[in-house]
Amino acid sequence: MSLFHDQPEWYYLGPLFGITVAAMYAVSNKPLGATGFYAQLTDKLLGRPMKEAWRLWYLLGVMLGGMSGAWISGNVGPASYYGKLGDLLTLPALIPILFIGGVLMGIGARSAGGCTSGHGLCGTSTLSPGSIVSTIVFFGVAVIVTWILNLVTGGTL
Repeated sequence: MSLFHDQPEWYYLGPLFGITVAAMYAVSNKPLGATGFYAQLTDKLLGRPMKEAWRLWYLLGVMLGGMSGAWISGNVGPASYYGKLGDLLTLPALIPILFIGGVLMGIGARSAGGCTSGHGLCGTSTLSPGSIVSTIVFFGVAVIVTWILNLVTGGTL
């Protein structure tokens, strides 16, 4: 019997996210977004001065937390399954799609001034009009793309 379920219930994680966002604002008056640490890591690797070096600790904590969760649940090791898309495409065909998708998401997140977690969790909690609009657009586009993929693939993807 595993210590963790496949996915924790929303009523545990929702309040935990809320407390984490509020604690972050209380401690540093900064939003807790996922793209900020990538920007800081890029600055560090390119030799530019880092404005918020603490975000590298955040990155380390996310990585160690994920590895700890995998270790506790017994799912340690590289993943080679990517859901239905992985069933339809070979790994050599999947790699460029995942890479290009990741690059496009990164560009979009930086262009929007943050990622879905930054806007959805932090921006909307501070009633930022830009974050509210961004979150509506993120979710709206996700629903439309999912609907189109379902229509095009006959529900197989």
